[in-house]
Amino acid sequence: MKMIQTDDAPQAIGPYSQGIKVDSGQMVFTAGQLGIDPQSGAFVSDDIAEQTAQALKNMQSVLLAAGADLSKVVKTTVFLKNISDFQAMNAVYAQFFSQHRPARSAVEAANLPKDALIEIEAIAVF
Repeated sequence: MKMIQTDDAPQAIGPYSQGIKVDSGQMVFTAGQLGIDPQSGAFVSDDIAEQTAQALKNMQSVLLAAGADLSKVVKTTVFLKNISDFQAMNAVYAQFFSQHRPARSAVEAANLPKDALIEIEAIAVF
């Protein structure tokens, strides 16, 4: 196992890694990514679409640091503060996963870290 750490995604805010690469199985498990700008440490906006895009960009950065990318994602889990944001999230998500469509779960979560609107985690293989 190898812990993944990149400055191109927000730093972990607790006792966890941005991602874990499993060499024997060539798998990467990302931590949940928020819509936070890695440079400023602040949310990109209070808009679900913009937070979704940033969370997916952050996920891509973690995957790249592990030697993978979004095309290698086999499963994502999307946590939404408000499930009524699903359509807006889904429209942005579809831009990142247009041809390659990993399995996905989406659930409403009452309290996300830092009061985020969305958190997305992934499992990828390569």
